[in-house]
Amino acid sequence: MELCHKSFMPLLHVLLFLCCISLFISGAQALNNNTISAIYVFGDSTVDPGNNNYINTAFRSDFSPYGRDFVNQMPTGRFTNGRLTTDFLASYMGVKDYIPPYLDPTLSMEELITGVSFASAGSGFDPLTPTLFNVIDIPKQVEYFKEYKKRLQLAIGKEKMEKHIKKAVFVISAGTNDFVVNYFIIPIRRKTYTVSAYQQFVFQKAKELIQDLWEEGARTFAVTGLPPMGCLPAMITLNSEDAILQRGCIDKYSTVAREYNQMLQNELNSMHFGSANNLGAKIYYIDIYGPLIDMIQGPAKLGFDEVNNGCCGTGYVEAGFLCNPKSYVCPDASKYVFWDSIHPTEKTYNNIFKASLNIIVAIIMD
Repeated sequence: MELCHKSFMPLLHVLLFLCCISLFISGAQALNNNTISAIYVFGDSTVDPGNNNYINTAFRSDFSPYGRDFVNQMPTGRFTNGRLTTDFLASYMGVKDYIPPYLDPTLSMEELITGVSFASAGSGFDPLTPTLFNVIDIPKQVEYFKEYKKRLQLAIGKEKMEKHIKKAVFVISAGTNDFVVNYFIIPIRRKTYTVSAYQQFVFQKAKELIQDLWEEGARTFAVTGLPPMGCLPAMITLNSEDAILQRGCIDKYSTVAREYNQMLQNELNSMHFGSANNLGAKIYYIDIYGPLIDMIQGPAKLGFDEVNNGCCGTGYVEAGFLCNPKSYVCPDASKYVFWDSIHPTEKTYNNIFKASLNIIVAIIMD
């Protein structure tokens, strides 16, 4: 009898452990379904699922080979071969499988209510940046959100709309175009700003966006930092003495990104909205620099073969219309960190999402 009792105890522990795991998973699923009402996205090409398809700009990707690994091999306007990090985020949170572009005229109210992206490829926090590509600037993205709120209010009423907005997650991803294009490639801002002054200027514009969205009812923010800019294939090509034979990250540009990210993280942690407890606003910093540099510096452990060239074309300078149906495309994009000379592959976006899971879980649970 004593022997039977002893042999039974480990089994009981296992059953209790499995029961706890089951309850945790069920609880997480309930949170996924009930806590997050929608996801709204603002920024640039890293989170634009196709808004540029509906405006008069040359900076688009609604053609092959973009979307080669998306559903039905569909070029949606995403600047990659498949899904974006925000798509993985929405799916994980149980909101929807993909974040659609707000400007898509075919979207149903059911699609609209669970979240959309207002982002525009080529945009940035600096008001000058979107004018270079004739794309949607950040203030206009906020105006579209205000328009969206009116549409939502007509559908579900003001009180439900306001509660819905407060339970949503607002994702902000921009800044790379400001530094890469406006400051380094086309030295427009370098004439009037030092690097540190421009970092402060860009952050101030990011802060204004958060403030504007807070005034519109946003309470939960996920704000991304900058990537290692010196590792973007286009930056390597344009700033190397021998861009073909000696390809490697240029640290002076990545250093600017690291400094900005540290400042951004510190400032976001200290942001308040008119009171000591910032009236319920929660701001989370999402690190994309660390995951990207890990993929670039240790590619083999993550299954990558190529880290300095994009999959499309030569991989040196192609992006947008330079990566087109006539371009050579690598046979397996999952072996590449970058899809074109600027934008990551779907696998890279997925790795960034996975690296951010601790923050994402905190957002869901908080």
